[in-house]
Amino acid sequence: MGKVKLGLQKMSITGKLGLATLIVTQMTGNPNFVTPVPSLADLTADKDNLKNAYNEALALRLRAKAATELMADMEKKLDQTLARMALYVENVSGGNDGKILSAGMGVKDTGAPIGQLAAPTDLSAMAGNDDGEIDLNWEPVYGSKSYLVEMTLDPNAPNTWKHKTSVTESFAVIKELASGTKYWFRVAAVGAAGQGPFSDPAAKYAP
Repeated sequence: MGKVKLGLQKMSITGKLGLATLIVTQMTGNPNFVTPVPSLADLTADKDNLKNAYNEALALRLRAKAATELMADMEKKLDQTLARMALYVENVSGGNDGKILSAGMGVKDTGAPIGQLAAPTDLSAMAGNDDGEIDLNWEPVYGSKSYLVEMTLDPNAPNTWKHKTSVTESFAVIKELASGTKYWFRVAAVGAAGQGPFSDPAAKYAP
């Protein structure tokens, strides 16, 4: 026994309007369906109501888009005017904080030097995705521009620490290590004032 397939869930509004129009046309005077329920008049009325609502919503969307574009243009124009006013106040005030504040504008923070950086904390060493690979992670140090990573096989021998890599993020992937060998690592942050102290070491056997 055949069943009707409408596919309304994935159909657009215009598709539904077209379907309703087609059904009304096909069922008008159709001897197979003499007394449709609901009536073709009700179907036509619901179709026309949706069409009117759709057209109104479409018109509102177009007006809203135009209004949004106009608002963006006006915002850009105000930004430009404010920037010109700020330049005027900065020049006339000679950079005097009090005069700038008296114009209702803020004063930029010049920022104080950070100075000596702290040692990185929470250094951890974990097995990497491949053999002979160890992944290092640590907490970022405020003011750092890069990090130095050193490695040794004996943390009790200070002269055995060797530079392994330099990175700009608070993680590093150390590759080409001997599987089954225990390695020790430490990290130092580098900033405008130079290199800071090294972190506490972390150890891991290379996978």
